[in-house]
Amino acid sequence: MSTPFRVDNPATGELAFEVPTLDAGDLEEVLDRAARAQRQWETTTIPVRISAVERFIEEFKREGEAIAREITLQMGKPLEQARGEIGGVVQRSRHMCRIAEEALAPEIIDGGDGIHRQITRVPAGIVLDIAAWNYPLLVAVNAVVPAVLAGNAVLIKHSPRTPLCANRFADAFQAAGVPEGLVQALHVDHATCAHVIQDPRVGAISFTGSVGGGREVLLEAARHRFIDVGLELGGKDPAYVAQDADLEFAIANVMEGALYNAGQSCCAVERAYVHRSLHDRFVEGAIDALAAWTPGDPMAAGTTLGPMALPGAPAFLASQIADARSRGAEVRAGGEALDGPGRFFAPTLLTNVDHSMRVMTEESFGPLLGIMAVEDDAEAVRLMNDSPFGLTASIWTDDQERALAIGHQLVTGTVFQNRCDALDPSLPWAGARDSGRGATLSRHGFDTFTRFKSFHLRDLG
Repeated sequence: MSTPFRVDNPATGELAFEVPTLDAGDLEEVLDRAARAQRQWETTTIPVRISAVERFIEEFKREGEAIAREITLQMGKPLEQARGEIGGVVQRSRHMCRIAEEALAPEIIDGGDGIHRQITRVPAGIVLDIAAWNYPLLVAVNAVVPAVLAGNAVLIKHSPRTPLCANRFADAFQAAGVPEGLVQALHVDHATCAHVIQDPRVGAISFTGSVGGGREVLLEAARHRFIDVGLELGGKDPAYVAQDADLEFAIANVMEGALYNAGQSCCAVERAYVHRSLHDRFVEGAIDALAAWTPGDPMAAGTTLGPMALPGAPAFLASQIADARSRGAEVRAGGEALDGPGRFFAPTLLTNVDHSMRVMTEESFGPLLGIMAVEDDAEAVRLMNDSPFGLTASIWTDDQERALAIGHQLVTGTVFQNRCDALDPSLPWAGARDSGRGATLSRHGFDTFTRFKSFHLRDLG
Protein backbone atom coordinates (compact mmCIF):
# COMPACT_ATOMS: atom_id res chain seq x y z
CA MET A 1 0.00 0.00 0.00
CA SER A 2 1.47 3.35 -1.00
CA THR A 3 1.89 6.16 1.52
CA PRO A 4 -0.61 9.01 1.09
CA PHE A 5 0.44 12.63 0.72
CA ARG A 6 -0.16 14.40 4.03
CA VAL A 7 -0.56 18.14 3.43
CA ASP A 8 -0.36 20.48 6.39
CA ASN A 9 -1.77 24.01 6.46
CA PRO A 10 1.31 26.29 6.48
CA ALA A 11 -0.61 28.94 8.41
CA THR A 12 -1.36 26.63 11.35
CA GLY A 13 0.77 23.51 11.01
CA GLU A 14 -2.37 21.36 11.24
CA LEU A 15 -3.16 18.55 8.82
CA ALA A 16 -5.30 19.92 5.99
CA PHE A 17 -5.58 17.01 3.53
CA GLU A 18 -4.59 13.42 2.95
CA VAL A 19 -4.42 12.37 -0.69
CA PRO A 20 -4.08 8.72 -1.75
CA THR A 21 -1.12 7.89 -3.95
CA LEU A 22 -0.49 5.27 -6.60
CA ASP A 23 2.31 2.75 -6.68
CA ALA A 24 4.11 1.21 -9.63
CA GLY A 25 1.47 -1.53 -9.86
CA ASP A 26 -1.26 1.03 -10.65
CA LEU A 27 0.63 2.71 -13.45
CA GLU A 28 -0.25 0.34 -16.27
CA GLU A 29 -3.95 1.11 -16.01
CA VAL A 30 -3.28 4.87 -15.86
CA LEU A 31 -0.99 4.77 -18.88
CA ASP A 32 -3.34 2.49 -20.84
CA ARG A 33 -6.22 4.92 -20.30
CA ALA A 34 -4.05 7.85 -21.37
CA ALA A 35 -2.79 6.05 -24.47
CA ARG A 36 -6.31 5.03 -25.57
CA ALA A 37 -7.62 8.54 -25.02
CA GLN A 38 -4.70 10.09 -26.88
CA ARG A 39 -5.13 7.89 -29.94
CA GLN A 40 -8.75 8.99 -30.13
CA TRP A 41 -7.96 12.63 -29.41
CA GLU A 42 -5.29 13.08 -32.07
CA THR A 43 -7.85 12.21 -34.76
CA THR A 44 -10.01 15.20 -33.77
CA THR A 45 -9.75 18.57 -35.47
CA ILE A 46 -8.20 21.57 -33.80
CA PRO A 47 -11.59 23.39 -33.62
CA VAL A 48 -12.98 20.39 -31.69
CA ARG A 49 -10.09 20.59 -29.26
CA ILE A 50 -10.54 24.33 -28.85
CA SER A 51 -14.22 23.83 -28.03
CA ALA A 52 -13.27 21.25 -25.40
CA VAL A 53 -10.79 23.61 -23.78
CA GLU A 54 -13.41 26.36 -23.78
CA ARG A 55 -15.76 24.00 -21.89
CA PHE A 56 -12.91 23.16 -19.52
CA ILE A 57 -12.53 26.88 -18.81
CA GLU A 58 -16.20 27.20 -17.88
CA GLU A 59 -16.05 24.14 -15.62
CA PHE A 60 -12.93 25.48 -13.92
CA LYS A 61 -14.50 28.90 -13.37
CA ARG A 62 -17.59 27.27 -11.89
CA GLU A 63 -15.46 25.66 -9.17
CA GLY A 64 -13.16 28.64 -8.84
CA GLU A 65 -13.90 29.66 -5.28
CA ALA A 66 -13.51 26.13 -3.94
CA ILE A 67 -10.28 25.69 -5.88
CA ALA A 68 -8.88 28.97 -4.53
CA ARG A 69 -9.65 27.95 -0.95
CA GLU A 70 -7.93 24.61 -1.47
CA ILE A 71 -4.83 26.40 -2.74
CA THR A 72 -4.71 28.59 0.36
CA LEU A 73 -5.05 25.60 2.67
CA GLN A 74 -2.39 23.63 0.79
CA MET A 75 0.38 26.22 0.34
CA GLY A 76 -0.67 29.34 2.25
CA LYS A 77 -1.20 31.88 -0.54
CA PRO A 78 -3.59 34.64 0.64
CA LEU A 79 -7.06 33.84 -0.65
CA GLU A 80 -7.32 36.91 -2.87
CA GLN A 81 -4.06 35.93 -4.56
CA ALA A 82 -5.32 32.37 -4.99
CA ARG A 83 -8.45 33.74 -6.65
CA GLY A 84 -6.14 35.59 -9.02
CA GLU A 85 -4.77 32.25 -10.21
CA ILE A 86 -8.25 31.28 -11.44
CA GLY A 87 -8.25 34.38 -13.64
CA GLY A 88 -4.77 33.50 -14.86
CA VAL A 89 -5.90 30.04 -15.94
CA VAL A 90 -8.75 31.58 -17.91
CA GLN A 91 -6.56 34.21 -19.56
CA ARG A 92 -3.78 31.84 -20.57
CA SER A 93 -6.15 29.11 -21.76
CA ARG A 94 -8.14 31.52 -23.90
CA HIS A 95 -5.01 32.94 -25.46
CA MET A 96 -3.70 29.50 -26.39
CA CYS A 97 -7.10 28.67 -27.89
CA ARG A 98 -7.01 31.87 -29.98
CA ILE A 99 -3.64 31.05 -31.51
CA ALA A 100 -3.93 27.26 -31.77
CA GLU A 101 -5.28 26.94 -35.31
CA GLU A 102 -2.63 29.18 -36.83
CA ALA A 103 0.24 27.87 -34.69
CA LEU A 104 -0.57 24.20 -35.34
CA ALA A 105 -1.58 24.53 -39.01
CA PRO A 106 0.48 22.69 -41.65
CA GLU A 107 3.09 24.84 -43.35
CA ILE A 108 3.03 24.58 -47.14
CA ILE A 109 6.21 25.50 -49.00
CA ASP A 110 5.96 26.24 -52.72
CA GLY A 111 9.34 25.79 -54.39
CA GLY A 112 7.94 26.30 -57.89
CA ASP A 113 9.32 22.96 -59.04
CA GLY A 114 6.29 20.69 -58.81
CA ILE A 115 7.31 19.25 -55.44
CA HIS A 116 4.72 19.46 -52.66
CA ARG A 117 6.46 20.34 -49.43
CA GLN A 118 4.52 20.35 -46.19
CA ILE A 119 5.53 20.57 -42.53
CA THR A 120 3.07 19.25 -39.98
CA ARG A 121 3.10 18.99 -36.20
CA VAL A 122 2.50 15.53 -34.73
CA PRO A 123 1.43 15.12 -31.08
CA ALA A 124 4.12 13.81 -28.74
CA GLY A 125 1.66 11.27 -27.31
CA ILE A 126 1.39 11.31 -23.53
CA VAL A 127 2.78 14.43 -21.86
CA LEU A 128 4.00 14.18 -18.28
CA ASP A 129 3.52 17.55 -16.57
CA ILE A 130 5.51 17.73 -13.32
CA ALA A 131 4.14 20.89 -11.73
CA ALA A 132 5.35 23.04 -8.83
CA TRP A 133 3.42 24.21 -5.79
CA ASN A 134 4.12 27.97 -5.72
CA TYR A 135 1.67 28.91 -8.50
CA PRO A 136 -0.04 25.55 -8.64
CA LEU A 137 -2.63 26.43 -11.27
CA LEU A 138 -0.55 28.71 -13.48
CA VAL A 139 2.44 26.36 -13.60
CA ALA A 140 0.19 23.47 -14.61
CA VAL A 141 -1.94 25.30 -17.18
CA ASN A 142 1.16 26.44 -19.06
CA ALA A 143 1.65 22.83 -20.14
CA VAL A 144 -1.75 21.18 -19.87
CA VAL A 145 -3.75 23.39 -22.24
CA PRO A 146 -1.22 23.63 -25.11
CA ALA A 147 -0.55 19.90 -24.82
CA VAL A 148 -4.26 19.09 -25.10
CA LEU A 149 -4.75 21.54 -27.98
CA ALA A 150 -1.86 19.85 -29.81
CA GLY A 151 -3.56 16.42 -29.56
CA ASN A 152 -1.86 14.90 -26.53
CA ALA A 153 -2.99 13.19 -23.36
CA VAL A 154 -1.62 14.67 -20.12
CA LEU A 155 -0.62 13.15 -16.80
CA ILE A 156 -0.31 15.83 -14.11
CA LYS A 157 2.19 14.87 -11.45
CA HIS A 158 1.68 17.80 -9.11
CA SER A 159 3.79 18.66 -6.09
CA PRO A 160 2.92 16.73 -2.90
CA ARG A 161 2.35 20.19 -1.40
CA THR A 162 -0.55 20.93 -3.81
CA PRO A 163 -1.89 17.59 -5.10
CA LEU A 164 -5.54 18.66 -5.18
CA CYS A 165 -4.80 21.06 -8.04
CA ALA A 166 -4.08 18.12 -10.35
CA ASN A 167 -7.46 16.63 -9.44
CA ARG A 168 -9.17 19.90 -10.34
CA PHE A 169 -7.68 19.95 -13.84
CA ALA A 170 -8.58 16.31 -14.43
CA ASP A 171 -12.14 16.77 -13.15
CA ALA A 172 -12.78 19.90 -15.21
CA PHE A 173 -11.54 18.28 -18.43
CA GLN A 174 -13.63 15.17 -17.76
CA ALA A 175 -16.70 17.37 -17.21
CA ALA A 176 -15.85 19.12 -20.49
CA GLY A 177 -16.44 15.84 -22.32
CA VAL A 178 -12.96 14.83 -23.48
CA PRO A 179 -12.17 11.11 -23.80
CA GLU A 180 -11.84 9.35 -20.47
CA GLY A 181 -8.26 9.42 -19.27
CA LEU A 182 -7.12 12.26 -21.53
CA VAL A 183 -6.13 14.39 -18.53
CA GLN A 184 -5.37 12.52 -15.32
CA ALA A 185 -3.95 13.36 -11.90
CA LEU A 186 -0.90 11.26 -11.09
CA HIS A 187 -0.17 11.18 -7.36
CA VAL A 188 3.08 9.26 -7.10
CA ASP A 189 6.40 9.38 -5.28
CA HIS A 190 9.72 10.09 -7.00
CA ALA A 191 10.55 6.44 -7.62
CA THR A 192 7.20 5.76 -9.25
CA CYS A 193 7.47 8.95 -11.29
CA ALA A 194 10.76 7.61 -12.63
CA HIS A 195 8.88 4.57 -13.98
CA VAL A 196 6.51 6.93 -15.82
CA ILE A 197 9.43 8.82 -17.35
CA GLN A 198 10.84 5.52 -18.59
CA ASP A 199 7.61 4.39 -20.25
CA PRO A 200 7.81 4.54 -24.06
CA ARG A 201 4.26 5.87 -24.30
CA VAL A 202 5.35 9.11 -22.64
CA GLY A 203 6.49 11.37 -25.46
CA ALA A 204 7.33 14.64 -23.69
CA ILE A 205 7.91 16.04 -20.23
CA SER A 206 7.31 19.48 -18.80
CA PHE A 207 8.99 20.12 -15.45
CA THR A 208 8.81 23.17 -13.19
CA GLY A 209 10.82 23.13 -9.99
CA SER A 210 14.33 23.25 -8.59
CA VAL A 211 17.56 23.01 -10.55
CA GLY A 212 18.34 19.74 -8.80
CA GLY A 213 14.92 18.32 -9.60
CA GLY A 214 15.20 19.35 -13.25
CA ARG A 215 18.58 17.71 -13.54
CA GLU A 216 17.18 14.45 -12.12
CA VAL A 217 14.26 14.45 -14.55
CA LEU A 218 16.50 15.20 -17.53
CA LEU A 219 18.99 12.49 -16.59
CA GLU A 220 16.24 9.94 -16.00
CA ALA A 221 14.76 10.64 -19.40
CA ALA A 222 18.15 10.58 -21.15
CA ARG A 223 19.04 7.22 -19.61
CA HIS A 224 16.25 5.57 -21.56
CA ARG A 225 15.14 7.64 -24.55
CA PHE A 226 15.48 10.91 -26.45
CA ILE A 227 12.31 12.92 -25.83
CA ASP A 228 11.65 16.60 -25.34
CA VAL A 229 12.01 17.77 -21.74
CA GLY A 230 10.98 21.36 -21.05
CA LEU A 231 12.52 22.80 -17.88
CA GLU A 232 11.56 25.90 -15.89
CA LEU A 233 13.86 25.92 -12.89
CA GLY A 234 13.69 29.21 -11.06
CA GLY A 235 15.84 32.27 -10.78
CA LYS A 236 17.57 34.98 -8.83
CA ASP A 237 15.91 37.77 -10.72
CA PRO A 238 17.43 41.26 -10.61
CA ALA A 239 15.94 44.73 -10.81
CA TYR A 240 17.96 47.75 -11.89
CA VAL A 241 16.66 51.17 -10.86
CA ALA A 242 18.39 53.57 -13.21
CA GLN A 243 19.13 57.22 -12.53
CA ASP A 244 16.13 58.41 -14.57
CA ALA A 245 13.60 56.03 -12.97
CA ASP A 246 10.27 57.17 -11.56
CA LEU A 247 11.42 56.43 -8.03
CA GLU A 248 8.05 56.21 -6.30
CA PHE A 249 6.67 53.92 -8.99
CA ALA A 250 9.80 51.76 -8.95
CA ILE A 251 9.74 51.34 -5.17
CA ALA A 252 6.11 50.22 -5.07
CA ASN A 253 6.47 47.78 -7.94
CA VAL A 254 9.86 46.33 -7.07
CA MET A 255 8.61 45.64 -3.55
CA GLU A 256 5.50 43.96 -4.93
CA GLY A 257 7.75 41.89 -7.18
CA ALA A 258 9.78 40.86 -4.15
CA LEU A 259 6.96 40.14 -1.70
CA TYR A 260 3.92 38.93 -3.67
CA ASN A 261 3.17 35.29 -2.81
CA ALA A 262 5.66 35.75 0.07
CA GLY A 263 8.42 35.90 -2.53
CA GLN A 264 7.77 32.29 -3.51
CA SER A 265 8.05 32.87 -7.23
CA CYS A 266 10.71 31.81 -9.70
CA CYS A 267 10.55 35.31 -11.18
CA ALA A 268 10.35 37.24 -7.90
CA VAL A 269 12.72 40.17 -7.57
CA GLU A 270 15.44 38.85 -5.24
CA ARG A 271 18.16 41.46 -5.77
CA ALA A 272 17.92 45.17 -6.53
CA TYR A 273 20.67 47.34 -8.00
CA VAL A 274 19.93 51.04 -7.51
CA HIS A 275 21.84 53.96 -8.98
CA ARG A 276 23.85 55.53 -6.17
CA SER A 277 22.08 58.88 -6.56
CA LEU A 278 18.76 57.17 -5.69
CA HIS A 279 19.94 54.44 -3.33
CA ASP A 280 19.23 56.00 0.05
CA ARG A 281 15.80 57.29 -0.98
CA PHE A 282 14.97 53.91 -2.50
CA VAL A 283 15.86 52.10 0.73
CA GLU A 284 13.82 54.46 2.90
CA GLY A 285 10.87 54.19 0.53
CA ALA A 286 11.16 50.40 0.47
CA ILE A 287 11.06 50.29 4.27
CA ASP A 288 7.92 52.44 4.24
CA ALA A 289 6.37 50.21 1.55
CA LEU A 290 6.53 47.20 3.88
CA ALA A 291 3.49 48.55 5.71
CA ALA A 292 1.35 47.33 2.79
CA TRP A 293 2.48 43.74 3.34
CA THR A 294 0.46 42.40 6.25
CA PRO A 295 1.10 38.86 7.50
CA GLY A 296 -1.81 36.94 8.94
CA ASP A 297 -4.48 34.34 8.34
CA PRO A 298 -4.36 33.84 4.56
CA MET A 299 -8.10 33.16 4.52
CA ALA A 300 -8.82 36.59 6.03
CA ALA A 301 -9.58 39.67 3.95
CA GLY A 302 -6.74 42.14 4.12
CA THR A 303 -3.94 39.62 4.52
CA THR A 304 -1.29 40.31 1.90
CA LEU A 305 1.57 38.15 3.15
CA GLY A 306 1.00 34.46 3.71
CA PRO A 307 3.19 31.83 5.35
CA MET A 308 6.09 29.95 3.81
CA ALA A 309 4.78 26.81 2.16
CA LEU A 310 7.66 24.44 2.92
CA PRO A 311 8.66 23.44 6.47
CA GLY A 312 12.36 24.16 5.94
CA ALA A 313 11.90 27.57 4.29
CA PRO A 314 12.16 29.84 7.38
CA ALA A 315 15.38 28.21 8.54
CA PHE A 316 16.84 28.50 5.04
CA LEU A 317 16.10 32.23 4.86
CA ALA A 318 17.55 32.70 8.35
CA SER A 319 20.76 30.97 7.22
CA GLN A 320 21.11 33.33 4.23
CA ILE A 321 20.60 36.35 6.48
CA ALA A 322 23.11 35.08 9.04
CA ASP A 323 25.68 34.58 6.27
CA ALA A 324 25.08 38.10 4.94
CA ARG A 325 25.36 39.64 8.41
CA SER A 326 28.62 37.85 9.04
CA ARG A 327 30.02 39.48 5.89
CA GLY A 328 28.90 43.00 6.74
CA ALA A 329 25.30 43.28 5.52
CA GLU A 330 22.83 45.39 7.45
CA VAL A 331 19.27 44.21 8.12
CA ARG A 332 17.08 47.26 7.59
CA ALA A 333 13.77 45.49 8.18
CA GLY A 334 12.59 42.04 9.23
CA GLY A 335 15.21 39.35 9.33
CA GLU A 336 13.48 36.63 11.30
CA ALA A 337 10.57 34.24 11.50
CA LEU A 338 7.46 35.58 13.23
CA ASP A 339 6.17 34.19 16.51
CA GLY A 340 3.00 32.17 16.65
CA PRO A 341 1.58 29.23 14.73
CA GLY A 342 2.47 28.78 11.12
CA ARG A 343 5.57 29.40 9.03
CA PHE A 344 5.54 33.18 8.70
CA PHE A 345 8.69 35.15 7.94
CA ALA A 346 8.97 38.92 8.27
CA PRO A 347 9.53 40.87 5.04
CA THR A 348 13.26 41.51 5.03
CA LEU A 349 15.45 44.18 3.47
CA LEU A 350 19.25 44.00 3.47
CA THR A 351 21.73 46.70 2.51
CA ASN A 352 25.54 46.78 2.35
CA VAL A 353 25.31 43.56 0.40
CA ASP A 354 27.64 42.20 -2.26
CA HIS A 355 28.12 39.07 -4.31
CA SER A 356 30.25 37.34 -1.71
CA MET A 357 26.98 36.74 0.14
CA ARG A 358 24.63 33.84 -0.52
CA VAL A 359 21.65 36.17 -0.39
CA MET A 360 22.80 37.83 -3.63
CA THR A 361 23.71 34.67 -5.53
CA GLU A 362 21.57 31.81 -4.19
CA GLU A 363 17.82 31.60 -4.79
CA SER A 364 15.94 32.66 -1.64
CA PHE A 365 12.32 31.93 -2.60
CA GLY A 366 11.01 34.06 0.23
CA PRO A 367 10.17 37.65 1.27
CA LEU A 368 13.78 38.77 1.20
CA LEU A 369 15.47 41.48 -0.89
CA GLY A 370 19.08 42.60 -1.02
CA ILE A 371 19.62 46.20 -2.20
CA MET A 372 22.98 47.29 -3.63
CA ALA A 373 24.15 50.67 -4.94
CA VAL A 374 25.72 50.85 -8.41
CA GLU A 375 27.56 53.65 -10.19
CA ASP A 376 26.19 53.27 -13.71
CA ASP A 377 24.49 51.04 -16.29
CA ALA A 378 27.67 49.09 -16.98
CA GLU A 379 28.09 48.06 -13.36
CA ALA A 380 24.42 47.13 -13.18
CA VAL A 381 24.71 44.91 -16.25
CA ARG A 382 27.81 43.19 -14.89
CA LEU A 383 26.14 42.41 -11.57
CA MET A 384 22.81 41.39 -13.08
CA ASN A 385 24.64 38.87 -15.27
CA ASP A 386 26.74 37.59 -12.34
CA SER A 387 24.38 34.71 -11.62
CA PRO A 388 23.92 31.06 -12.56
CA PHE A 389 20.28 31.90 -13.34
CA GLY A 390 18.59 33.84 -16.12
CA LEU A 391 14.79 33.89 -16.00
CA THR A 392 13.76 37.57 -15.94
CA ALA A 393 15.30 40.96 -15.29
CA SER A 394 13.59 44.32 -14.84
CA ILE A 395 14.93 47.75 -15.77
CA TRP A 396 13.33 50.81 -14.22
CA THR A 397 13.89 53.76 -16.54
CA ASP A 398 11.88 56.34 -18.48
CA ASP A 399 13.99 55.67 -21.59
CA GLN A 400 12.90 52.70 -23.71
CA GLU A 401 16.04 52.87 -25.85
CA ARG A 402 18.08 52.57 -22.66
CA ALA A 403 16.01 49.59 -21.56
CA LEU A 404 16.56 47.89 -24.94
CA ALA A 405 20.29 48.61 -24.90
CA ILE A 406 20.68 47.18 -21.41
CA GLY A 407 18.31 44.30 -22.11
CA HIS A 408 20.31 43.14 -25.13
CA GLN A 409 23.32 42.72 -22.83
CA LEU A 410 21.50 40.62 -20.23
CA VAL A 411 21.54 36.82 -20.20
CA THR A 412 17.89 36.24 -19.39
CA GLY A 413 14.69 34.86 -20.85
CA THR A 414 12.56 37.99 -20.35
CA VAL A 415 13.48 41.66 -20.05
CA PHE A 416 10.96 44.00 -18.42
CA GLN A 417 10.85 47.78 -18.44
CA ASN A 418 8.93 49.36 -15.56
CA ARG A 419 7.30 46.12 -14.51
CA CYS A 420 8.36 42.76 -13.08
CA ASP A 421 7.09 39.41 -11.86
CA ALA A 422 4.60 39.18 -14.72
CA LEU A 423 3.82 36.82 -17.57
CA ASP A 424 2.26 37.64 -20.93
CA PRO A 425 0.89 34.51 -22.65
CA SER A 426 1.63 35.99 -26.08
CA LEU A 427 5.36 35.83 -25.24
CA PRO A 428 7.36 32.65 -24.65
CA TRP A 429 8.11 31.96 -21.00
CA ALA A 430 11.69 30.75 -21.19
CA GLY A 431 14.91 30.87 -19.24
CA ALA A 432 18.64 30.94 -19.78
CA ARG A 433 21.42 29.15 -17.90
CA ASP A 434 20.14 27.26 -14.84
CA SER A 435 16.68 28.78 -15.23
CA GLY A 436 15.90 26.09 -17.76
CA ARG A 437 15.39 25.37 -21.42
CA GLY A 438 12.50 25.31 -23.82
CA ALA A 439 9.44 27.54 -23.52
CA THR A 440 5.81 27.49 -22.53
CA LEU A 441 2.99 29.72 -23.80
CA SER A 442 2.92 31.79 -27.00
CA ARG A 443 3.01 29.97 -30.36
CA HIS A 444 6.34 28.51 -29.28
CA GLY A 445 4.62 26.85 -26.33
CA PHE A 446 3.46 24.04 -28.61
CA ASP A 447 7.01 23.04 -29.53
CA THR A 448 7.74 20.73 -26.59
CA PHE A 449 4.46 18.88 -27.10
CA THR A 450 4.78 18.21 -30.82
CA ARG A 451 7.33 16.92 -33.26
CA PHE A 452 7.77 17.95 -36.85
CA LYS A 453 6.88 15.68 -39.74
CA SER A 454 7.94 16.74 -43.23
CA PHE A 455 6.19 15.68 -46.45
CA HIS A 456 8.24 15.73 -49.65
CA LEU A 457 5.86 14.64 -52.42
CA ARG A 458 6.59 14.38 -56.13
CA ASP A 459 3.63 13.69 -58.38
CA LEU A 460 4.73 11.85 -61.52
CA GLY A 461 1.41 12.48 -63.24
